[in-house]
Amino acid sequence: MDNCIFCKIIKGEAPSNTIYEDEIIKIIMSIDPQTNGHLLVLPKEHVVNIFDIKETTITHMIKVIREKIYPDLKKKLNCLGLTIAQNNEYGQEIKHFHIHLMPRYQDDHADIQYDKSNILPIDEIYEKLK
Repeated sequence: MDNCIFCKIIKGEAPSNTIYEDEIIKIIMSIDPQTNGHLLVLPKEHVVNIFDIKETTITHMIKVIREKIYPDLKKKLNCLGLTIAQNNEYGQEIKHFHIHLMPRYQDDHADIQYDKSNILPIDEIYEKLK
């Protein structure tokens, strides 16, 4: 996609701090980190969201996160955990599928906050979903 910043980064047309790369994915540092070591996992193929991505690609992404990236974050940054986040459609700023990896630390105060004033009673939601 011509105007996609992540496609430009993948092609080397825009700068990034690349942490990992193979033939399927590229992992870069977030330019707006929520915690130390906040990373973005990008598929090299342009897909908009999780509903478009190949199963083999997302499986590969999770495997690299589990087997390579998270162990490295624990060893090199001494993080205590990992928050994994991903948006689809509403709330998705860049329309190129990506996974946020946010290392967690004691007292980091990193927290995803939502306005809960519009949350319906759990029983009402359950009735709609069952």
